[in-house]
Amino acid sequence: MTAPSSQRMPPLVLAALGVVFGDIGTSPLYAFKEAFLEPTGLPLTPDKIFPVLSMIFWAVTIIVSLKYVTVMLRFDHRGEGGVLALLSNVLALVRDRPRLAWVVGVLGIFAASLFFGDAVITPAISVLSAVEGISVVEPALTRFVVPIALVILVGLFMIQRSGTAKVGALFGPVMVVWFFVLAALGIASIVQTPEILGALDPRHALTFAFVHPEWTFVALSAVFLSMTGAEALYADLGHFGRTPIRIGWFSLVFPCLMLNYFGQGALVMRDPEAVRNPFFLLAPEPLLVPLVMLATLATVIASQATISGAFSVTQQASRLNYLPRLKVLYTSDTSRGQVYIPVVNWLLLVAVLLLVLTFRSSTNLAAAYGIAVSGDLLIGSVLLTFAVLLSPSRRSKLLLPLLGIFLVLEVGFFAANIGKIEEGGWFPLMVASVMFTVLTTWRRGIEIMRSRKDALPRVARDELNLDLSDIPRVPGAAVFFSSSRFGYPGSFLHNLKHNKVVHEQTVFMTVEFDDTPRVNDDERVELQRGNSGVMRLVAHFGFREDPDIARVLKLARRKGLELDLDDTSFFTSKPVIVSVSRRGVFGWRRSLFGWMMQNSPSAANYFRLPPNRVIELGSQVAV
Repeated sequence: MTAPSSQRMPPLVLAALGVVFGDIGTSPLYAFKEAFLEPTGLPLTPDKIFPVLSMIFWAVTIIVSLKYVTVMLRFDHRGEGGVLALLSNVLALVRDRPRLAWVVGVLGIFAASLFFGDAVITPAISVLSAVEGISVVEPALTRFVVPIALVILVGLFMIQRSGTAKVGALFGPVMVVWFFVLAALGIASIVQTPEILGALDPRHALTFAFVHPEWTFVALSAVFLSMTGAEALYADLGHFGRTPIRIGWFSLVFPCLMLNYFGQGALVMRDPEAVRNPFFLLAPEPLLVPLVMLATLATVIASQATISGAFSVTQQASRLNYLPRLKVLYTSDTSRGQVYIPVVNWLLLVAVLLLVLTFRSSTNLAAAYGIAVSGDLLIGSVLLTFAVLLSPSRRSKLLLPLLGIFLVLEVGFFAANIGKIEEGGWFPLMVASVMFTVLTTWRRGIEIMRSRKDALPRVARDELNLDLSDIPRVPGAAVFFSSSRFGYPGSFLHNLKHNKVVHEQTVFMTVEFDDTPRVNDDERVELQRGNSGVMRLVAHFGFREDPDIARVLKLARRKGLELDLDDTSFFTSKPVIVSVSRRGVFGWRRSLFGWMMQNSPSAANYFRLPPNRVIELGSQVAV
């Protein structure tokens, strides 16, 4: 991964502040107060404020600063981060161990599924927690919190089509202001109660855990909320690089967050009644309205980053054959990472609105939030442990003691949040289960289709020596798309059977998405020539790349294949699923796969082929 130049560093750090840290940067709105709110919180006494603050400081230090910013950013996959990139990294190490590869694959896909639950909850809890500030300004306005939040969320999803590219430049400066405000509010409160800084001593947290283990679990489920968004630091590695993320975290985000948390603790020490909303009560009354407005803008930015992350994860899952081809639009002329997937956007909007109408407050949503993120982080640590254990590098084995600490802490956080399933934790588990079913059903269906096709008798299956000497040749070039680099495309065989002709230039094209984020141009194209003049062209793309057929044909010219995109006929086929076996207990998965297959975009739309040059032929596939 190439390090950015010193001239590019400040803009990259600023951009990272706006995108990477939005979620974790708005956690002070709700994390600290959830530890003490009735009826499930801790009793509000000084002997419990210090342990909670100590837990927050050391949990963020160990899990975010040490695990994510220091360790995990080193485990990129060709410069990319995120759970699917980490999964690809581990799968490459267990390629010769099928059973272990299956276990790793299941863990990685479930982690990605949990991320979708997080993507639904983050906009809801972030916007609700900010809008709830109006009840501090004027208690009579409390009944307007939900309607205002709904309007903001609808507006947020409506601008997704072009929002990220157009307002992205504002994200960084707004978040810089936000973090300075967090620090200023915290410092003003700490100055009045400086003894609160004693909570930096880890003995407060350790002693509390040994003396009050039952209360520790209650505290951990709230303390964990201070780390929500930590996974974004790793997921956005490919967009910004590790150095800008580290600079932004250690120089601004981490100290500002801690100052605000300790400021809230100092305020509650002075005024226990302030625990109902200590973040907004840190501000002088004349600044409450501007603070509510700034908090709302910050949570919209945090939500934007999570929604964009859902688009990216969906795109990666599609590239790795866990989802069908989806319509992907790019919202920036300069950044390929800014994508918009319409179907994901509208499904998220419906889910978020239903979530707000069901839970109606950030406190009610907090229980649902913790289990999604804690599960995601725990699986990330397990995958990272696999990567370290299987790595040929001996130096990486030195990380094993640290990984043990991470796993112990994250198991504790996950266990603490498991107890809140009835209070709302069921929601992200439900979303993750649905997504896991969809992802694995599509993957399994594709594997069955390929195995059935591979089992069919083929003439010279691995060669291009089909005898075409008696078949009339027609002028022009034809490209036949195939899902496999072996055998003959179904569209070619159908054309040969019904039209009984072969084009002068006949090319079988297969587009393969490798388990790497991006592919170098010198490795992108494979060309094989057959005895009968037929050629096979295999194009490679990374799972973060958009397939570009014009680019492939241009690279193929270097290998001697001269094709003009506007003067070539493209033959595609869209399979129709036909059941050939008993439905059984899981027969509904076959129906789900068939429905997904029929509603997925055609190859012509997906590869953006010239509409007037495409011929689509239907085919039936038995599953």
